[in-house]
Amino acid sequence: MSEDTKSLNFIEHIIEEDLANGLTKEKLRFRFPPEPNGYLHIGHTKAIGISFGLGEKYNAPVNLRFDDTNPAKEEQEYVDAIKRDIAWLGYQWENELYSSDYFDKLYDWATQMIKDGRAYVDSQSSEAMAEQKGTPTQPGTNSPFRDRSMEENLDLFQRMKAGEFPAGTHVLRAKIDMEDPNMLMRDPIMYRILYAHHHRTGDEWCIYPMYDWTHGESDYIEQISHSLCSLEFKPHRKLYNWFRDHVYEYSKDKLPLPPKQREFARLNLSYTIMSKRKLLRLVEDGVVSGWDDPRMPTISGLRRRGYTPDSIREFIKKVGVAKRENVIDVSLLEFCIREDLNKTVNRVMAVLDPVKVIITNYPEDKEEWLDAENNQEDKSAGFRQVPFSREIYIEKEDFKEEASNKFFRLKLGSEVRLKNAYIIKANAVIKDENGDIAEIHCTYDTDTSKKVKGTLHWVSTKHAITAEVREYDRLFMYESPDSDKDKDFMEFLNPNSLTIKTGHLEPSLMEAKAEERFQFQRLGYFVVDEDSTSDKLVFNKTVGLRDSWAKQKPKPQADQQNSPKQPQQKRSAISVIQQLGKKYTNYPQDKQAKAKAEIQELAKEVSYDELEPLFGTAVKKAGTRIAVMIALKEQLKNGLERNEEIEEFISKAIEDKSDLLVAEAKSI
Repeated sequence: MSEDTKSLNFIEHIIEEDLANGLTKEKLRFRFPPEPNGYLHIGHTKAIGISFGLGEKYNAPVNLRFDDTNPAKEEQEYVDAIKRDIAWLGYQWENELYSSDYFDKLYDWATQMIKDGRAYVDSQSSEAMAEQKGTPTQPGTNSPFRDRSMEENLDLFQRMKAGEFPAGTHVLRAKIDMEDPNMLMRDPIMYRILYAHHHRTGDEWCIYPMYDWTHGESDYIEQISHSLCSLEFKPHRKLYNWFRDHVYEYSKDKLPLPPKQREFARLNLSYTIMSKRKLLRLVEDGVVSGWDDPRMPTISGLRRRGYTPDSIREFIKKVGVAKRENVIDVSLLEFCIREDLNKTVNRVMAVLDPVKVIITNYPEDKEEWLDAENNQEDKSAGFRQVPFSREIYIEKEDFKEEASNKFFRLKLGSEVRLKNAYIIKANAVIKDENGDIAEIHCTYDTDTSKKVKGTLHWVSTKHAITAEVREYDRLFMYESPDSDKDKDFMEFLNPNSLTIKTGHLEPSLMEAKAEERFQFQRLGYFVVDEDSTSDKLVFNKTVGLRDSWAKQKPKPQADQQNSPKQPQQKRSAISVIQQLGKKYTNYPQDKQAKAKAEIQELAKEVSYDELEPLFGTAVKKAGTRIAVMIALKEQLKNGLERNEEIEEFISKAIEDKSDLLVAEAKSI
């Protein structure tokens, strides 16, 4: 296997295999199909990055298609926001399309399906349909209207379109199999009556196609080669293919390429909610100021908080493309923005919690403009000048009257360096009537060559400008706010997710514009908010200089010897199967038989979702593939349904050089 092949993700492997089997590069076409019922969030960036990234890799077109089939929840505002966000991320789409563009075609195909006996009008209530659909373990029962004549179904469907019936009285259903183990195949609804104004088609339609009917057929109309979606749509693939195969028979002369659906693990982020419905609740309940509130995980919220397109794209690159769901630590996203801003933004000085320092031996009427380096990571950034005077502000936490030798900031009788300026020594403090320090009296030394341990940022009081500074923390205090079945996610809200301060800033920031980013030295990265005016600057904190949440995580006990020994955690069945597989080909026959029996028993404890990712195990690891094949055979015996991945895994194994693997594959 070449290095180039090793670096491919599993979707790229699928595409490369299709190309090797005769699909031409000119026929590659991808799409990103959001529903315009909310703003895009960080979870969508993975799907965006995958589809548009493949477009860039293969020089193939990528459509932006809005799956706008539910006018009750969709708005033009969301369409505009989605387009703005994708463009901001730096991606370009080939065509801007809408599922509503295809309403006439979808209606014609549905009519043809009625004529072919593959669809019927059901007049049951939604409650009755739900009851007769059965359960995952119990088959459904046929609708009493399932055997209506083709003529009656056509008449009712046409009258549904004409608006003759109230909403909820009739639906059009596909006629498939009410006993199918996949409940999505149990006569799914294709159309429902809905009297709502559509943001594009107005009041032209009063029946609207369901997502499962619309989505795959839109892919087919656009001749999408690879329809990529997240794992929750994997059970939908069987229905996707059923609909696709039937409309293909109607239009294969004009539309020769049937699309192929493949699924990847979606992006889940700690301390974050990804449901658009729940994000909308945060907006509607006034928990946040809007979809673009900097605490929101929306792309517009991240942009307003100061995130850059490059940092988000790098984050998606680091996350990678996987087949199994996992939760990514939000600190990785924060790491990516720190890395990006560290290289690109200028350093400035700002004091957010000030205490006044008076330099008693500095002339009262004197001021100096000192050189300050803009960004030591970027030598081309040059220098700016900052003013220095007798009175300056420093942060309150940077001074203590008395402190240990480990406190390297300012304390009585000690010296520190002022960034870009002089060395000062604290001599006395002046306190107010409450006993709080109002002033620190210091002297300065022009000999800046002396070695002192601490360096402080500061701002001249005479020249400082003030600004509103909004410091944001995580919106949720719990790592998985959406995982507790007994609690509403709103119970995990962080009451201190926003703190507003008045900052004192160096005057070079007076002309700062919205979306300009800076590092406030020793404090973090900040961006100018769109609320800023000529009279009032507003800054949002993007991220701190270090991961402050790492300190809050429970640390392992230092003295493990004195702590009671923890019981060893039981290894998962899938990991034991893998371990047995690694040594399988080296075992003598008796040990192979014993290992095989153990794998067969362990297969009862393993899910197909754990087994399927191992289908792509490297060819040289024949033992692991044998173990997977043995476990797969047991699962097929116990009712696992064969699919394309299973057939492909078996057929490849039959062609393998390992006689043991070939024998196991042929026995299935």
